[in-house]
Amino acid sequence: MANQLSSSQADASALKEIWFTRCPVPTATGLAYKLGWLQDEFAGDGISVATIQDAPKALARHHYDHEISSLIREGGSLLALAAKAQGARTKLIGLTWIDEWQVILVRPGSGISKPADLKGLRVALPAYVAREIPAHVRGSSIARGMSLQGIKGALAHDGLTLDDVNFVEVGSGQETGAGLGNLWEGLEYLARGEVDAVYVKGASAVDAAKRYGAVVGIDIDHFTDRRYRVNNGTPRPITVHEDFIENHFDLLVRFLAQTLRAADWAASDLAGVHAILKSETRSGDEGVATAYRNGFHHSLQPTLSGELLDLFRIQKNFTLLHGVLDRDFDLDAWIDPRPLAAARQWLDAHDKTQVKAA
Repeated sequence: MANQLSSSQADASALKEIWFTRCPVPTATGLAYKLGWLQDEFAGDGISVATIQDAPKALARHHYDHEISSLIREGGSLLALAAKAQGARTKLIGLTWIDEWQVILVRPGSGISKPADLKGLRVALPAYVAREIPAHVRGSSIARGMSLQGIKGALAHDGLTLDDVNFVEVGSGQETGAGLGNLWEGLEYLARGEVDAVYVKGASAVDAAKRYGAVVGIDIDHFTDRRYRVNNGTPRPITVHEDFIENHFDLLVRFLAQTLRAADWAASDLAGVHAILKSETRSGDEGVATAYRNGFHHSLQPTLSGELLDLFRIQKNFTLLHGVLDRDFDLDAWIDPRPLAAARQWLDAHDKTQVKAA
């Protein structure tokens, strides 16, 4: 599949390494990498494919600032939006929507079963995380941003606002470096009776809830209207440096084509996806099975549909309103639909060639 595009060899002569980064969640990029398809695609060109997660620590900051020109990022919106507002030369080239066990945990026997039950109660609000680079503090305070948006969406579902609950600041969960299992320090406060509810998300949160004896009071994933489920990963953006689009478009198309191929594979192999997700999410069988459900493996395909863009606009407006962004920016001008459209065409053409060859 490596030499389908006429200008690929010219691109390859100028680029020897493609970087990508993704969050510890289900992504077509992560699947394509773990399946070896990204590496195979560019091996003939002498181009290596490397992930920031496996790179030297000095490069880890680029997950936040997107300053590597050959970087593709499939990750949470808080960082992608903050980086753009800080001047990162990126483009939005795709969105996915994967429900990831967004829930509000409570103590057993609390009687909390719907958002209206939270009125007047104490809700955990993770602190801002400390960063060596001050500009990264707000966007990378993941637990705080997700909790605030998750609680806001749940309250809005029942006609309430953030003013209807009492927030109690807890630890950020991001200082220890002990992994995602400690992201939700509010669970310690819940166990001690110092808060009444804690927003959590993802497979690692399943394991953490079990450790602290917390139970699901409100399952946000069950809200029919997706507006109330908008958060850091719903929708999840795929962004790329402008230089990659301008100077290595064909290579970017081939990279995206392999992620589309991985998304197609995922739709027919749930067991295979679960096996990969245990390492991707740093969780066990129970955490993965609980967090990723309801046919999630059928929706890993990125898109720029009007529906997802409207939902993403809600998240962008949230980050502006609540101080995550340094400044506002034009969301529509940030979008570049060309790479994803070309990748779909490339993959379709390859599939047709394969059928004829058979």
